[in-house]
Amino acid sequence: MLIKTLLNTLLMAAVAIAIPGVINRLRARMAGRKGAPFFQHLRDARLLAAKGSVYSDTTTLLFRVAPAVYLGAAAVALLFIPVADLEPLISFEGDIICFAYTLALARAALVLAAMDTGSSFEGMGASREALYGALVEPALMIGFATLAMFCGYTSFAEIFAVKQSFDLHLTLVMLLAAYLFLRITFVEAGRMPVEDPRTHLELTMIHEVMCLDYSGIDMLMIRLGGWLKTAAFAMIAADAAATVTCFRWWFATPLAILLTGVSVAVVESTQARNKLSRNTTFMVTLSALAALIFFIGYLLQLDINI
Repeated sequence: MLIKTLLNTLLMAAVAIAIPGVINRLRARMAGRKGAPFFQHLRDARLLAAKGSVYSDTTTLLFRVAPAVYLGAAAVALLFIPVADLEPLISFEGDIICFAYTLALARAALVLAAMDTGSSFEGMGASREALYGALVEPALMIGFATLAMFCGYTSFAEIFAVKQSFDLHLTLVMLLAAYLFLRITFVEAGRMPVEDPRTHLELTMIHEVMCLDYSGIDMLMIRLGGWLKTAAFAMIAADAAATVTCFRWWFATPLAILLTGVSVAVVESTQARNKLSRNTTFMVTLSALAALIFFIGYLLQLDINI
């Protein structure tokens, strides 16, 4: 059990490191560029770790502890997620709810830190981040409810550990759930078409604008937290898809990396960022999709022909 738990944690860390590399390399190739090395984001992280932090006189202790809270909450949330047939470090009944609100704590820490600067610019980003968090939460919770209803448990480890017979009902619901969590990843990771992390224009910034006053190790913690959060949602989507294909860690791990990395790279290379007014529609549509998946799963549980 200890070996499985340790391997699970190491694989989740590997997924968090690999996804940004896949996105950057594939995006460069699709644009016809050579691009940066695969591990360039780790080199940038090393540079940030070597730099000191600068704080404004208007900020309080809240601003200084927010990056640590953000990284800590993302790391704890990551420990709830199993890699297919492996066992996570933290598991208990109802941990799907704890997972969601642990990440909500991370979001709240950054929102409060942005408001603590007293900058109207960062306050604008905090307002948008809070709005998007509220809009995506129904889709996330309904998606978790669908998994719990179909598998009969409220713990990630037990949901994905249940041995299910390969049938059309399970395949349909799990693949739809995997697609839903993949789309939620775009919102939680601040990726296109919801947000463009490569720009620093006032009308396009959401997550990035809240971090403008951070530097050095503080900025590094925020970036690491973002990688861990992306890996968590990527693995949930991969686990849902692997349940009906090949539920083994050696299959789910590359699936999580490729499923998210390729999807994000393709979207960012082929689509433009949404207008802010369309982002709300995008997230409300996710909630509608989650409700539809839940309804389909409920009918299939009752063996009703549709």
